[in-house]
Parts: sequence; structure tokens; C-alpha cells
Amino acid sequence: MALGPRLDLRQTQSLVMTPQLQQAIKLLTLSNLEIEAFIGDALDANPLLELGEAAPAESMEIEVRRTSLESSPCDQLIGEGMGGEDRPLDISTETLDVDHDTGDAPERHEAVFEGEAVISGGGEAPAMEDYGAFDETLAQHLHDQIGAVARDAKLGFIARFLIDQLDDAGYLAVSLREIAMDLQVTPAEVEAALALVQSLDPTGVGARSLSECIALQAREADRYDPAMARLIDNLDMIARGELPRLRRMCGVDEEDFADMLAELRGYDPKPGLRYGGGAAAPVVPDILISARADGGWNVALNQATLPKLILNRSYYLEMRGACAGKKSAAKEDRGWLSEKLADANWLVKALDQRQKTILKVASELVRQQEGFFRHGVSQLKPLTLRAVAETVGLHESTVSRVTSNKYLLCDRGTFELKYFFTSGVSGADGEGVSAEAVKAAIKQLIDNEDPKKILSDDTLVDLLKAKGFELARRTVAKYREAIGLGSSVQRRRQKALSGKR
Repeated sequence: MALGPRLDLRQTQSLVMTPQLQQAIKLLTLSNLEIEAFIGDALDANPLLELGEAAPAESMEIEVRRTSLESSPCDQLIGEGMGGEDRPLDISTETLDVDHDTGDAPERHEAVFEGEAVISGGGEAPAMEDYGAFDETLAQHLHDQIGAVARDAKLGFIARFLIDQLDDAGYLAVSLREIAMDLQVTPAEVEAALALVQSLDPTGVGARSLSECIALQAREADRYDPAMARLIDNLDMIARGELPRLRRMCGVDEEDFADMLAELRGYDPKPGLRYGGGAAAPVVPDILISARADGGWNVALNQATLPKLILNRSYYLEMRGACAGKKSAAKEDRGWLSEKLADANWLVKALDQRQKTILKVASELVRQQEGFFRHGVSQLKPLTLRAVAETVGLHESTVSRVTSNKYLLCDRGTFELKYFFTSGVSGADGEGVSAEAVKAAIKQLIDNEDPKKILSDDTLVDLLKAKGFELARRTVAKYREAIGLGSSVQRRRQKALSGKR
């Protein structure tokens, strides 16, 4: 066989992630608020795009039991991993070439969110609780007080530096020696500045330990006597439950010791948390769920956080006419205009498909977890991404992207979509039981336990078995710790300290 250069034609298949496919995948993972920011950037970059008015809120309702959304080619591309063809989902330019003499061309061609009641919509979302309690930060609150109490400029400067080193709880984690070296001042000056900071409101800020924080508040309340000082210096003994020994160390009787513990519980161990580093952003739901009178469910996107994007048809025709009337650089202008049209067309259709996919997955979640929406967490069933993907006809990775960073609002509260995908444990009837349902049952048993008869993990196993949960002791302990509940010994000590003994 002769060796030499030659040309061969071969046909092969390969997976190609085109820019358009990458953008469609990115849009799926974004929440509604992130989509709003994304659309804002798109409006700045593409003059053919503009915001449109939302449709009436009634048109965005669907019924879970009657939902039938077919997969589009975009769904199939994402689900099957295909994308070798890098072509836009075009709006036919022929439809834009209307006869100007008729004069009946509409002002804009609405390329998205129309024709299907399941996607169009508007109206205001239900009011969400704003968790940001304070607009003023701790540092701002302390800086505002320094000017009135600082004796001289140098002391005030050191005090302001110390304020900037405080953590969110109001504690100073940096050693005074390091601060003195950084500022090239004496340790005595730093001590004086720290005393100044510790005199500010709220009482307890600037402390270097929990004991110092509590001691500052006790001094402010004029309760820092020798007995209270010993109590504060030995907080670790309270944590270990060594109350009789600590009472003897303080040299008080049981009644005085109970008063001291009550006084101690009234102090704030983290005074800085009364203020924040800024207002916390509230969780805004992407999907709204409500029950229907006929027993079905309404599943809708939160249009209050989802702008409606449309293609400005009249502006496109105006720009195309301007390009046709120019001889110089007309080809480049027409190429740029065609590119912007293709980009706008792809984006509005990708957003359209994103909404369909989210609604499809959310509707299936409501159908699968209908017991939760009707009866609460005790009826939450084990559910996997694969189970939902097989039912709705999407790829498992697509369902994972759809449920990321998105929240659902129903009568029971606001939940992340990932919340409804839980592992399962075996039940007495042979059916799987959600781990969240098991945690809820454990919490209910512990909340209702007799303070004089704390339930051990072995007792919890027996009680859960009577409820139909087949669990090992180590599994009960794992779930108990996951929901922040201590062991029987720790709970006994806590209830003793709270006066429930």
C-alpha cells in the first residue's frame, strides 16, 4: 500500500455546546430576579428589544391535572445534549416586510409570552416579609457616638479603628498588641480606646470573650457583685450542667442562685446582631401555588419579578430602511442589524421556553407532592430528579438546573424547589417515607416530651416505629442532630436551666 498524502471525507458525530445552547442552559439556572438583571443587560446591548406591558394576572393560572406542555426543540437539545447546529430560532423577516401603503401594520411584533395562557400574566405578587430589620449597621451606629464621647482626636481615631475591627456580633477578635503595633501607639492608649468603645450603646460591644460581654452588661445593670463575677467567670460549668458545684463556688443559696441564672439569661450574648451589615434581601418566590375550588391547583410564575420582553418591530423597519438608503457601509449596517434581530429572536424564544420548562417541572412537583401541599411535611414523599425527569420527558440535568435557585410560595410558606427532592427511609407498610417527614416526627416528639422524662434515642426509635417509621438508632441520632436538637443529656440540662425541671 502506497504511502502519501490524500484527502478523505468522513462523517462523524460529536457533542457541540454552541453559544446559543450555553445561553439557554444558563437561563434555566437563573432565578426570576437574576433574569430581570439579565434582561436589563440585554436591553442595553440590543436596540431592537424593549419591555412590554404584562397581561392580566388571571391568564397565568393553570391546573396541575390539566397541564399539557409539549417539549420544544430547545428542551430536546438541552435534554439530549445535542446542539451541533448553530442556527437562531428566527422570526421570518418576510413577516416584517409589510406593505407600507396599507398603514395597518401594528406598532410592535410581540414575539414572546403570547398565545398560551400558561405563560402570559402579570399582577402583583403576594406581599413577602422583609427580613432586613435594620438599615443602620453596627459600625455606623458606633461611629455616630464616638464624636460625642472621645476626649481627644487621637483617642477617637484609635476607637474608630477598633470599631472597624468588630465582627457582626460586636466582638473584637484582634489582639490589642497587634492593633498597637499596626497603629504605632502604646498598648495603654489602645486599652483606653477599647474602654471608650465598650462604653457605647449597645452595651457589650467591644468584648473579647463571652464572659467579658456578659460582665459589661452586668456592670451596666449594677449587678456585678462577687457572686455574679464568679458565675460569669465559669460559664463553661453552666454548659456542662455542673450547677450544684457552681452554686457552692458562688456562695449563695438556691433561691439567690436561681435569680442569678435568670439575670444571666436576660443578657444578650451577641449585642451586635441588633444591627446588621445592611438590609438582608428577602426571598422572593419564582413560582406561586394556590388551591382551586374544584380540588386542583394553580401553578403560575411570579410575573411581578419577570419582565416581559418584546421585539420593537417598527424600530427594526425604520433602521432597515435607513440602511437601504445609505450607499456607504450599507452592507456592514445590514449585517449588524440582522445579527441583532437574530439575537433578539433567540433571546425572547429562549425566555419563552424557560418559562414553559419551569412550569412543567413545578406542575409535576405539585402533582408528586400533593400530600405535602394538603397535609404538611408529614406527607412529603421521597422524590428524585430522575423520577421527575422521566415523567415530564426532560433530561435529569435539565430538571436539576430548573430547580436551582428558585423558590415556591404556597399556603404553607416559601420553599426552595430542591426542598421537595428528599431521600427516603423505609416505612412499616413497605413504602418509602421522606426524610423531612421523619425529621418533623422527631421534632414533634421532642417538643412534646415531659421535662421530667427526657426521651432517649432508643425511646425515640420505639415511638417512631409505632408511627410507622423503621429506623435504626444511629439514623434517629443523625436526623436529630440535623435539625439542631441535642442529645437527651443536653436537653435535660437545657430544661433544667430554663426552669422546667
